[in-house]
Amino acid sequence: MTDHIVTTEKLCMTFRNSRMTTPVLFDIDLEIKSGEYVAIMGPSGCGKSTLMHILGLMLTPTSGRLILDSQDTVDLSPDKRAHLRRSKIGFVFQRFNLLPTLTAYQNIAIAERIRGHNLDGQIDRALASVDMTDKAQYKPGQLSIGQQQRIAVARAISHQPALVMADEPTGNLDSANSQRILQLFRDIHQQLGVTIIMITHSQTAAQQADRIIHITDGKIIHP
Repeated sequence: MTDHIVTTEKLCMTFRNSRMTTPVLFDIDLEIKSGEYVAIMGPSGCGKSTLMHILGLMLTPTSGRLILDSQDTVDLSPDKRAHLRRSKIGFVFQRFNLLPTLTAYQNIAIAERIRGHNLDGQIDRALASVDMTDKAQYKPGQLSIGQQQRIAVARAISHQPALVMADEPTGNLDSANSQRILQLFRDIHQQLGVTIIMITHSQTAAQQADRIIHITDGKIIHP
């Protein structure tokens, strides 16, 4: 039994359409341990978000292998990939992706229903863990941007995933709210022991992680 939650071998990604072929990732070899907090850092356009979408089972690589929590994902059907993604991974995005007509509580609850869960107690605990219990009945438009991102974090952890993936989670925040969200990630990592993979171009954000992986021009840059 491996203690790695993510392993990739010679992972490559090329986007193709009728007019052109665009290689994006080249021979990505990664090992991320269960319970580790890792930042994948690089400039805009380097391929880090594409890598996140592959690790999060939202894209299938052109070639190579991805093993997620001991499950080889190469030959999984779309339905099995979706089940694995919903059960094992929580996502936090730069733009929050909250439904504006739903309350904070309902935004988390609808995600749980999509996963096939009905976990009212865990939703309450997730809200408490991000200090947003008193905002449960507020809609996104009634919340500050920092509070909206806290709700997005609560949504990501409500089903107690093995892995949380955050794509530029401070990208839309000012410096004060960025620091609060980064502290929240540290707290969640320490208290829940969840694995965190954060995609960022920010040195300040990356320095909060246990380890920084640098990617440039679609390749991992080793020291």
